[in-house]
Amino acid sequence: MNTAEQMHQQDLERLQAFRYMDDDFMTACLADNYEGVELILRIVLGKDIRIRSVRTQEVLKNLQGRSATLDVHAVDSDNKEMDIEIQRADAGAGARRARHNSSLLDAHILKPGEDTKDLPDSYVIFITENDVMKGGRPLYPVERYVTIGEEKVLFDDGSHILYVNGKYRGDDEIGRLMHDFSCTDPDDMNYEVLAKKARYFKKDEKGVAAMCKMLQDMRNEAAHEADRATAERMIRDGSMSLDKIMRFVPSISMDELKKIEAEIMQLA
Repeated sequence: MNTAEQMHQQDLERLQAFRYMDDDFMTACLADNYEGVELILRIVLGKDIRIRSVRTQEVLKNLQGRSATLDVHAVDSDNKEMDIEIQRADAGAGARRARHNSSLLDAHILKPGEDTKDLPDSYVIFITENDVMKGGRPLYPVERYVTIGEEKVLFDDGSHILYVNGKYRGDDEIGRLMHDFSCTDPDDMNYEVLAKKARYFKKDEKGVAAMCKMLQDMRNEAAHEADRATAERMIRDGSMSLDKIMRFVPSISMDELKKIEAEIMQLA
């Protein structure tokens, strides 16, 4: 078995171990799966939701070790608009990160010239593999309150943050949903709308090929980023010509090397 075949076999093995809880695998499975997103939001928000659009914030780069985010525009059963960010993260799920994400979501929603009174409700949802709040609860809603004497009244600014505990396994919808998020075998999942997409990427010939291509693309991009970092160091060192540097960075063209050199010169 040659190196390419070994790499492909390793990709197939990695693919079978992926779960919705693995950042960008979730994004891949949900990006065009409105029914699946609606199911998740109905369970965690306790609302009947109709999805208008789903957008991934950035190109898929790393199926492990990076947070993946979906931006969702939806309406509830009262036709009230809302914008929702779903993020699969543990390390990036701190309180100040939640505040930052919430502010960015509001900035994205409000267009120039629009009145803030028309700002729809926003939800930032963190689905965490671990119980980051350590309270043993399935859900942790975060809301703002006004303190009036000894009384606390909901501020009701339409901004909501919600943490979903991926460790929760209660005998209810959220427990079954978190089971599915940690499940590697689509046939063991509770919700078919989630299992169907996972099954496509794990068992369907076209889906497996698409996922393997994604893994290869990520490897190529990682190699390119490493070569770029090497090129930057060598250009700053100044002891070699661009022609010689090219021998050490096979994924970098001469045009790109010249651009890197120009950027470094500008910053000098």
